[in-house]
Amino acid sequence: MQPKRLLIGLLFIGAMACNKTVATMPEISNTNAKIYTNTDINTWIHEEMSANYLWPEKMPALAKTNTSSNPMNYFYSILNDYPTTDRFSWIDSSSTNLINQLNGVNTVLGIRVSAFHTDDTKANVALVIAYVLKGSPAEKNGLKRGDIILSVDDKAVTSSNYNSVLQNQTLKLGLGAYNNKVFSSTGKTVTVTKIELQTNPILQDTVINWAGKKVGYFAYLQFIGYVKNPNTGKEYNFDDSLRAVFGRFKEKGVNELVIDLRYNGGGYISTSDLLTNLIVKDLASKVGKVMNKRQYNDALTKEIIRQNGEADLITNFKMESNNIGSLNRVFVLTSTGTASASELIINNLKPFMNVILIGEHTYGKNVGSFTITDDAKRWNYGLQPITLKILNSLGQSDYGTVNGFLPDYALLDDALPYKLLGDPNETYLNKALSIIGPVAYKSNAISSLRPVSRAKKLQGASISDNPIQDKFDMFDKPLKYKN
Repeated sequence: MQPKRLLIGLLFIGAMACNKTVATMPEISNTNAKIYTNTDINTWIHEEMSANYLWPEKMPALAKTNTSSNPMNYFYSILNDYPTTDRFSWIDSSSTNLINQLNGVNTVLGIRVSAFHTDDTKANVALVIAYVLKGSPAEKNGLKRGDIILSVDDKAVTSSNYNSVLQNQTLKLGLGAYNNKVFSSTGKTVTVTKIELQTNPILQDTVINWAGKKVGYFAYLQFIGYVKNPNTGKEYNFDDSLRAVFGRFKEKGVNELVIDLRYNGGGYISTSDLLTNLIVKDLASKVGKVMNKRQYNDALTKEIIRQNGEADLITNFKMESNNIGSLNRVFVLTSTGTASASELIINNLKPFMNVILIGEHTYGKNVGSFTITDDAKRWNYGLQPITLKILNSLGQSDYGTVNGFLPDYALLDDALPYKLLGDPNETYLNKALSIIGPVAYKSNAISSLRPVSRAKKLQGASISDNPIQDKFDMFDKPLKYKN
């Protein structure tokens, strides 16, 4: 029997922040002495997917599936043309871990790296740090963007191990340098141990005086709103942190904006909507008008409309006092890792402003998901299937291809040495500044001018020290069921 939907609101973090409650991570345990089989679990997976999946008509009938198989394998076996059409849905054997990930709680050193061949043989690889998380073991050990790793645990980083070499709990990192187009060892090492860390998604924000303009720049890692760490009990309101950044921008008279989403693989839709409200021009005139609209599968869409009306599928603009107000355009720095909720920002703003993309094409994910767990707590699996598609105010959602959004100005992040994020000489930011105004930048306390040269970067090789962080998605609040 198909479960009936009890709809109690669709915006995850936005609704919670308004009510001053927090996104907690549920304790899942088997409270029943019965031993459940793979068939029990897989039957539940099929039922939940049939009710919630965006493409239920593409699923095989239950009777045509191998319900005795491992549930992790079973889940992928019933997806729509996996991994081509549906390259996004995923499952975790621990729903607690899954929800932690969505809220930015991971066990990490706190770095993301870009991979470069060290010479023409392409045998050895240099890992160049792209960013360091605030409060992380990497930051506390003095690592920073631009530092180079040539060995891990006294073994060279190679073309065969670079994707996995950072996965151990404690790592001895052998550091290097890049001069005159040559990578070389400095002889220095740093030993770092991973910890469980709550990601602060705001990497950097600053205001730059450029060509008579006030340019606001911020680098943003993940769309995380109001959460509570399940282990420490500490609460974080990163939506308010985002508002505070724009409050500073507004106070300083920012009239050009650069958003760095190169390393942002997505997150909560509600926070993406918040950022849209903070950026869009003349917000006051748009309040109450359509920002975007969700599409679910046919049965679920009809049920939502029956219970709550068609308005429940629509997100309207809302007033945010820290909206900058006067922007005619926004620059977005992108990579192939710019995905989901990051792409949603671009799509939300395109009908209202000139959105200028600098970098690489984006990931191409115009669909989202919500988390499904077993309400009866019989097992701990967490499902994150694609359940919705989002269209902007003009009904557009045409970036769901492997090329995503194409850049207006194509760049590859291969100029070494890397400058710090927010440095006007940093390759991507400097391109945006050159469009804003072709003036020579005089170095100040942020940085000094340094020569750069192109290195042999591995395409798409931006790697986290925890592969969980490399998932791309945008998340909505789960729909609740009653039988």
